[in-house]
Amino acid sequence: MRRVLPILLLLAVAACGGGRGTAPAVVAPLRPHLGEPISCVPYARARSGIGLSGDAWQWWDAAAGRYDRGAAPRPGSVLVLGRSGRMRAGHVAVVARVLGPREIMVDHANWASGAARGRIATDQRVVDVSPGNDWSRVRVWYPPINALGITAYPANGFIHATTRFAGG
Repeated sequence: MRRVLPILLLLAVAACGGGRGTAPAVVAPLRPHLGEPISCVPYARARSGIGLSGDAWQWWDAAAGRYDRGAAPRPGSVLVLGRSGRMRAGHVAVVARVLGPREIMVDHANWASGAARGRIATDQRVVDVSPGNDWSRVRVWYPPINALGITAYPANGFIHATTRFAGG
């Protein structure tokens, strides 16, 4: 019975998100023990259901052979940003909505600094600014300035919640 209750709870929550409204799709419910402050990795894992660990920049390689990966965003996918000067651990964010071929909205945690550090931010704009239109460089909404940040971050791509099976 202990194992059945969480499954029933997840099914009940999933049934609530089945409408055709304009609100972003519910990817996965957050576990009650995940509150703020929180870093991007446990937040993305809880929201997407993608069972990876380690620093955010490690997710891309860790997903190889386990999850589908690609250069095109899908709701529920995880955008993986690589390490850079300011982001030694990289960053991961969950795609909430795809607005167009070069613009998405994400939900993520721990993007801002100062008082906003460790906070969850939802429906935040991310724009592909790569020369090849391949999502290899992105600019991310930065709440403290209420605009896209000026830095273009390196992006590895998107990890999709679809798992791959060995031999298939």
